[in-house]
Order: sequence, then structure tokens, then C-alpha cells
Amino acid sequence: MSDVERLGRGSYLLVTTFRKDGTPVPTPVWVARDGDELIVWTQAGAGKVKRVRNNASVELAECDLRGQPRGEIVKGTARILDAEGTEHGRRVLRKKYGIAGRVVIGASKVFRGRDGTVCLAIRLD
Repeated sequence: MSDVERLGRGSYLLVTTFRKDGTPVPTPVWVARDGDELIVWTQAGAGKVKRVRNNASVELAECDLRGQPRGEIVKGTARILDAEGTEHGRRVLRKKYGIAGRVVIGASKVFRGRDGTVCLAIRLD
């Protein structure tokens, strides 16, 4: 099984982004595989989005809900998706997470608006 398959199968992915000074910031997020990339969904103003704008390099690992790593670290490159890509990412995540995905992502659209969240696409190095 490839790393993208393995990481995309888990319920949570530990995404580590890096501050300008190089300090790592790990965050557990929902993840779904979309072809050769992994898709994660987050608030548009989240720190991880700002950090990806400054440095697209990320480290990834399978994890539990609390962010405890459960596998080896894999390096990747993240990009922020535009509105169309984000909507596609939401569909991919809703499909994987079923009713929970539909409820959480739907509620987020109501409370944050369509532009309040974005998806990141991550390609493994």
C-alpha cells in the first residue's frame, strides 16, 4: 500500500506546518484521498493556512483524534485550493465521512459562510 493510500484511509491526519522561524505546529485534521493527493478541510483564517502560504512544506502522519501520531512521518507539499477546488474537496470529505461529514461541513457553511473554510491539497514528496 502506498503512503497516500495509507494516510488517506485513516480518520485523522496529523499535519505539521512550519512557522517562519521553523517551529513545527502539528494539527490533527480530517483527511480524504483524491487521486494522488490528500485533501484536508479547515477554517480559511486558521494558522495552518497562513503558514502554508509562507511555507508549503508539511509533514504528515496517521494520528488519533487528539493528534497522537500512529505511524511514520511523510513529507509533502500543500497548496490552498480555490473556491471550485474547495467545493470539490468538501464533496470528497463528505463522501468519506458520511453523515458526520455532511452535518459538520454543512453546519460550517451556515455559520462561517461559503468562504469561511478552505481545503488544502497535499502531494507527497
